[in-house]
Amino acid sequence: MFSNFLSDYNTWTLLALGALAFIAGFIDSVVGGGGLIQIPALLISFPNAPIATLFGTNKIAALAGTSVAAFHYAKRITFDFKLLFVISFSCFISSFTGARIVSLINVEVLKPLILFILIGIAVYTFFKKDLGSVKTKELAYRQQIIYGAMIGLIIGFYDGFFGPGTGSFFVLAFVVVLGFEFVQASAYAKIVNCVTNISALIVFVKQGNYMLEIALVMAVMNITGNIIGSKLAIRKGNDFVRIIFLVVVTIMIFKYGWEVLGA
Repeated sequence: MFSNFLSDYNTWTLLALGALAFIAGFIDSVVGGGGLIQIPALLISFPNAPIATLFGTNKIAALAGTSVAAFHYAKRITFDFKLLFVISFSCFISSFTGARIVSLINVEVLKPLILFILIGIAVYTFFKKDLGSVKTKELAYRQQIIYGAMIGLIIGFYDGFFGPGTGSFFVLAFVVVLGFEFVQASAYAKIVNCVTNISALIVFVKQGNYMLEIALVMAVMNITGNIIGSKLAIRKGNDFVRIIFLVVVTIMIFKYGWEVLGA
């Protein structure tokens, strides 16, 4: 069975996808953005595969790793479960909706807007040195619930519809809008991202849009990267997470800038 599997896929392709999935898992566990690595890797490796199939394969690997990272954060971070439920429920609904219409709309039209948003995020985070270093807001609980639901609806839809960088958008939204510290924001983002991945994955699996063997190889390596990354994030704290966040956002800017300007 194992030999048949290797004959179906190029060995170097599997090794490359596994290595990139590990890096994606590490980055994703800290600030999100693993899809920026895994999705291009799948696109390059399987250029003739339907885009929805590649998205579904990515979701399986991402969900496996994110679930493990969420478990590690849950052991060290105290969650407000009512707020977490509201955000997660909003995400589930909007992510499911986004995944349903991903094949109906050309996602390329979103890239110039995403590029503009990312540049603003990078500039804001770079110059606001204390961003995410301490808890900066004490919102009324009702405000937290309302803002959390809005974050879930907007970013959840984006995750189901397009996906790359979702975790980073969640982290920033939790820091800027809800006033969380970076480590706390990363912990919440992992839990919520699990929900959005499950929601979107339900659609992809029902449609048969996934490559199970590839997804399992990537999932194992993604889990490994997530374990190491989440432990480092908790141990090294907010400054470490902020640096990784800026690195990921910068990579996203170059990626979307290349695609928009080179189109």
